[in-house]
Amino acid sequence: PWGVVSLTESERREALEGPDRLKAYARMRERARHAFARFAELLPPEREGIRLLGTSGTVTTLASVHLALPSYDRRAVDGLHVPVDAMQKISEMISGMDYAERSNLPCIGADRADLVVAGCAILEAIIEIWPAQNLGIADRGIREGILRSLMARDGWVL
Repeated sequence: PWGVVSLTESERREALEGPDRLKAYARMRERARHAFARFAELLPPEREGIRLLGTSGTVTTLASVHLALPSYDRRAVDGLHVPVDAMQKISEMISGMDYAERSNLPCIGADRADLVVAGCAILEAIIEIWPAQNLGIADRGIREGILRSLMARDGWVL
């Protein structure tokens, strides 16, 4: 029922762009953490060796920032493993920027500048609940994987 759009809308644009943007970001992180709380309770308490894999959207954008790419390059990002602490630092950096500053980052631009902060809040909440050393990055989304599996099953050449 929620994602980056609804999480962004949960805070007024003025809050996300104003001097208290870090407080707005903290509220979004808490909302995301709270949304995952019930699911987290269902998991075994042993959390060693957790592997995280992020697909599309925010994680590929942050991976591009991590690599300091001048423009998005699927080949450079897909399959990358980024240290979780690097992703957290990038998320914190982005959460402190205003729209114009985020827009000026080459792999964010004006198209993603309004929603990337909520994506960072969701990612940080996930990392807080399920600590891992690295975050695997997949450029292709789940639907693409399902489609490829169905095509392979039906004999289509991939």
